[in-house]
Amino acid sequence: MAAYRAVMAAKKKTPAGAAPVPVLTPRALGRATLERQLLLRRTAMSAKDAVTHLVGLQAQNTKPPYYQLLARLQGFRPADLSVLMEAREVVRIVSLRSTIHTHTAEDALTLRPLMQPAIDRERNMFRKRLPGVDLDRLRELSRAYVEEAPRSPKEIRERLLTEWPDADPQALGIAARCLLPLVQVTPRGLWGISGGVALTTVERWLGHAGEAAPDMERAVLRYLGAFGPASVRDMQSWAGLTRLMEVFERLRPRLVTFRDEHGTELFDLPDAPRPAEDTPAPPRFLPEFDNVLLGHADRTRIIPAALKGLNGVGNQTYGSVLVDGLFAAVWRLDTARDAPAVVTVQEVRPLTAAEREAVTGEARDLMAAMTPATEYDVRFGAFVDLGR
Repeated sequence: MAAYRAVMAAKKKTPAGAAPVPVLTPRALGRATLERQLLLRRTAMSAKDAVTHLVGLQAQNTKPPYYQLLARLQGFRPADLSVLMEAREVVRIVSLRSTIHTHTAEDALTLRPLMQPAIDRERNMFRKRLPGVDLDRLRELSRAYVEEAPRSPKEIRERLLTEWPDADPQALGIAARCLLPLVQVTPRGLWGISGGVALTTVERWLGHAGEAAPDMERAVLRYLGAFGPASVRDMQSWAGLTRLMEVFERLRPRLVTFRDEHGTELFDLPDAPRPAEDTPAPPRFLPEFDNVLLGHADRTRIIPAALKGLNGVGNQTYGSVLVDGLFAAVWRLDTARDAPAVVTVQEVRPLTAAEREAVTGEARDLMAAMTPATEYDVRFGAFVDLGR
């Protein structure tokens, strides 16, 4: 009955005489997205090419980008990404949703400016705490200071307080971060190396400005290539932007359209892969804030509605396990010197014996790649909040 209602809803939105718009189930959408996200099978793609294809890696914490690539690339080792960071071919910068992402140097220069409206909204949340502060002057003072040498957030706040001693220190620092395209310089973000946050402008760090102008149409096409089929609202949620409908409309002649079971219009690239619903999807261990978990407004293609919120809310502190292409468990890795590495898997829905066996194999591969341990242990249990 639900499928019938969905088809009828799609027909109602189809102009008379036009062919019915195909309806995609959540499972079909999930398989398409997993294929685009390189999660149906690991690829031989290089780490840099993967960062480009995925339009960046969410990097609010330092380790998730490494685990995102481990889940997607054949033979990935943490050094593959660290080398790119040291060579300044990829950087950590505030971009999508005004959060930190790992982007290629090119995207840091050309994609980041498109995200400025989302970043401005964050800055405006603190505007009342900056009475009398000239934002143009704050921008120029901050630029000069961080381009002289990379500075910590504390140093930036203290420098700005000399100019505006009555302003809120936190608001001053956030304003500087929002007004300038600041990158976190290495060793911050390198695997196995601790380093505090030190910031400079992306142009200073890379030694040049962007050669190509920001292009929202190209960004939409890239988003669909990595996350489609998707609605306008999906992309707006992913980017933290609004009013993208007119961009999609300009691109409509170059795209194909579908509807989901609720009648929402979905856009896609004509030649993009859309695998069959029964395509096998092996288990994957995803870090907190993985791209595929945050790429849509409607996330039921990956997270069943009944399990919404169980993979964490806000600043979640644990990762998600996909089984048969859907969120099914949370996980945590514990390591200690001279002790086995341990992955704890807590099921949010019961796993079968075969599923547990497959998850165990994937967990052991993860520990072999990401820890120096030579012994591994995988433990299963019912779900409790691992962050407690």
